[in-house]
Amino acid sequence: MPRILPREFERLPLRVHQFLAGVPLHDVWAVDLPRARSGITLDEFLRAADGRPFRPSMAVRALLSIRFFVGGLLGWDREPDGRLAETFASRLTPTDRSQTLTPVGARESLFRTVYRFKNEQLLEMTNRTAHAAAVSALVETGTTYRLYFAVYVRSVGRLTPFYMALIDPFRRWIVYPSLLRSVRATWNRAFSRPARE
Repeated sequence: MPRILPREFERLPLRVHQFLAGVPLHDVWAVDLPRARSGITLDEFLRAADGRPFRPSMAVRALLSIRFFVGGLLGWDREPDGRLAETFASRLTPTDRSQTLTPVGARESLFRTVYRFKNEQLLEMTNRTAHAAAVSALVETGTTYRLYFAVYVRSVGRLTPFYMALIDPFRRWIVYPSLLRSVRATWNRAFSRPARE
């Protein structure tokens, strides 16, 4: 599953580009999905996947367990106070709030929902290592669908750049490729059979 150049992602007509203006885009990935039929939206896919399009492999679960064990010992996973506790949801406009398809702040595993539109979802996680945003976007092309997965990271202190440098090899070589392979498997399970009436 390829990591792609940010330019391709930034050319898409997505709300996130203005919404997270000023927050560094850390990296972007994409996975091409078979075209079962036209008109499938990200929201439809997420509902068909029971909100879990990413299914961590055993290796990824083991890495996450180690990370959360260490994070628990070092206090990394507590949410920060004051200015650092700012949520991206504070940037939502009344229009954004009226268009989101899931409640703002709803828990999605380790993340909280900022918004979910028809073909774009923004989740966030804040702790003492980073304020991270994960964006999923689904685009229908002439022959396939392409799911984009982008990560934005706002620094919450001196630890953030060191922490990101430490976890980047694991994210880039193990975690994200595994998660994106699982997206394809979830998609195939959801849409390889006839659409439900």
